[in-house]
Amino acid sequence: MARPDKAAKVAELSDKFTNSAAAVLTEYRGLTVKDLKDLRRSLGENATYAVAKNTLTTIAAKEAGIEGVEDVLNGPTAIAFVTGDIAAATKGLRDFAKANPSLAIKGGVLEGRFLDAQAVLKLADLESREVLLAKLAGAMQANLAKAAYMLAAPLAKGARAFGALQTAAEANPSLIGGAGSAPAAVASDETPAADAATEAAPAAE
Repeated sequence: MARPDKAAKVAELSDKFTNSAAAVLTEYRGLTVKDLKDLRRSLGENATYAVAKNTLTTIAAKEAGIEGVEDVLNGPTAIAFVTGDIAAATKGLRDFAKANPSLAIKGGVLEGRFLDAQAVLKLADLESREVLLAKLAGAMQANLAKAAYMLAAPLAKGARAFGALQTAAEANPSLIGGAGSAPAAVASDETPAADAATEAAPAAE
């Protein structure tokens, strides 16, 4: 391979290390061409899977600022660059490796950090994006229902209070200001005696 081609491949790998959601390094020794096709098919849109030379992968990882990758680059290497759901991709690789022992997970890269094989397998135990979204939607729906109940409760109390007040007012109109006839005036101690006597005596014929 000419040197410019190697430089282009290193640049491509470095870009994938930087921009992919994650990367899983595997050894595919013993897998047939059909096995590799089945593996790619099982990953679907969640990841791309391709063979990579160890020397070029080491250079690309260093250019991307990732340390530790070179420690696991022994034997033939193929890399799954995760472009979709990380949990779904790692589960696909883990399950395929269980059914096909020739596939071995060497390690991986997540957010610019190198992960050993055990850490990569733990990613497979995470809940998928679909499950997390479903749980989030359920939590949001529950919170909305709770908020609606809290808003409706004061309105219901207010309606019950208004109804009780209306019933009481119909039974006793004097409870409402201005309702009913005004009470008769009562003479006070300050009413002049003459006025009081005049009011008390019958009118002369």
